[in-house]
Amino acid sequence: MTLLQVLDVSERVEVLLKSLVEHSAELGFAIIKAVIVFLVGRLLINLLNKLTRKVMDKRNVDPSVKSFVGSLVNVTLTILLIISIVGALGVQTTSFAALLASAGVAVGMALSGNLSNFAGGLIVLLFKPYKVGDFIDYQGESGTVREIQMFHTILRTADNKMIYIPNGALSSGVVVNYSDQKTRRVDWVFGVDYGSDYERVKQVIESVLAQDSRILQEPDKPFIALKELADSSVNILVRVWVNSADYWSVYFDMNKIIYETFNKEGIDFPFPQLTVHQG
Repeated sequence: MTLLQVLDVSERVEVLLKSLVEHSAELGFAIIKAVIVFLVGRLLINLLNKLTRKVMDKRNVDPSVKSFVGSLVNVTLTILLIISIVGALGVQTTSFAALLASAGVAVGMALSGNLSNFAGGLIVLLFKPYKVGDFIDYQGESGTVREIQMFHTILRTADNKMIYIPNGALSSGVVVNYSDQKTRRVDWVFGVDYGSDYERVKQVIESVLAQDSRILQEPDKPFIALKELADSSVNILVRVWVNSADYWSVYFDMNKIIYETFNKEGIDFPFPQLTVHQG
């Protein structure tokens, strides 16, 4: 290799190193800028989320709306932060936004079910078939509504399990809301032996009901009637109105009290019987 060739190679290496140094500096500056944008962005997102919750709390916004709007705001701000970070790295945001929009259309077509769930969430918030805190039943799944998010409603069951149900299904399906009304009616059917004095049994039940302050006199007073003459028992129907929150406690307590009181008063409960006649 001649001296000229050596000098030429040396110059090329020098130019390459200078270019690498310049690009490394630019890349390092872009990375530092992106990190700063990320940190500042996360701080602003947290502040805006807190501000949004504070504003909704101050205006007494329904908890169902708060959880939905909070989820929507957080997702929207996170997408904007991602676009800002990409821009800080030197990528043209207009091109990235166009690419993101195209990808969004493709993803939207692939995830059309989630779009229907989002629309279902809006319908739930608009027409309010249920709200946060209500106890509902949907296709055999029962629980208290804990959150209404963008795509799902979260139920907490009585045994503390979390159930995620798509909003689209809830907005178009049959939902039973046990908490929508302030009062509910409790029904019992008590069976007694044939030959029991119905009027006496009725008086005993009335006495038991009168001692429970949770039983309401409105919209109707307690109702007692002879429901049917069954195969092995005389069935007595009892209906009372209670506050929705007292429904199960009254139901179970009354079963226990009636059982104890009937035994004390000598009112017998029937057993299934079969009489066989020989010819």
